[in-house]
Amino acid sequence: MTRVESNNNAGAAPGQSGAVTDTQQPVEVVIVTGLSGAGRGTAARVLEDLGWYVTDNLPPELIGRMIELGAAADPPIRRLALVMDVRSRFFTGELSGVTEQLRGAGIRTRVLFLEASDDVLIRRFGFARRRHPLQSDSPDGTLSAGLTAERARLAPVKGAADLVIDTTELSIHQLHRKLEEAYGAGAPAALQLTVQSFGFKYGVPLDADMVLDVRFLPNPHWIPELREHTGQESVVSDYVLSRPGARDYLQTGKHLVDLTTTGYRQEGKRYMTVAVGCTGGKHRSVAIAEALGERIGADTGHVAVDVVRVVHRDLGRE
Repeated sequence: MTRVESNNNAGAAPGQSGAVTDTQQPVEVVIVTGLSGAGRGTAARVLEDLGWYVTDNLPPELIGRMIELGAAADPPIRRLALVMDVRSRFFTGELSGVTEQLRGAGIRTRVLFLEASDDVLIRRFGFARRRHPLQSDSPDGTLSAGLTAERARLAPVKGAADLVIDTTELSIHQLHRKLEEAYGAGAPAALQLTVQSFGFKYGVPLDADMVLDVRFLPNPHWIPELREHTGQESVVSDYVLSRPGARDYLQTGKHLVDLTTTGYRQEGKRYMTVAVGCTGGKHRSVAIAEALGERIGADTGHVAVDVVRVVHRDLGRE
């Protein structure tokens, strides 16, 4: 079901009982680790989009405290992703102990391990132009030696992982889908759409994914009895939507949004902004943005969009 929101303005140690405060909403932890260059950063961003609170190399002794603070937050943090690399003290033998403590406290804890072939990892490091974290520690200081040392050090971690993903042949979008299948339960099933009105004289929104230009419609500004009203008022919106081409343009715009959001969803994107512009952002763009958001929100069969927000960047700016 599509939900519509309208905005008129612009713009303890693991194992302590305190770590879980609500049995109806248990805390989940996923530890994200693996080979350097295998996609930990991408996985972190995907998990964040899926509703997980992501931290990077959090010391083991602070994990329980982090869970407690998260449970007490408003809203509470119930899904925590811990990103760990080979330099973390997790890999001095503490990982198994920490996971056992968390599970003993009733916290669902999973370990995700990412790997890839050496040739792909070497290529990725070449693109990124950075050194491997163990490269300097290897006898000959080569990237290959660093990778070999890392594989050996992480072998026990890989063996204990709940899920191992080889990213050698995976695109970012394919990795996104695998992670969504594994960790997406309870996350929004579709993307969030923002329909934003604006005035061209104040500049096009920089974050717009699609821009609709409604300056071809007659401007209510030049009609004295409509000038002081806005596109949120029926006297203006009725006028704008009754002009020749307005409803056809609105329907075409919705069709374009439907096509784009469906494609975005398949590619793993979760946010889209459609900017609707007129000259000043007071009459035509506001009326069309409201109508577009209403039409998308009323489409209960729309599987690509979960939430529709309608905002008016420049309303009142004049």
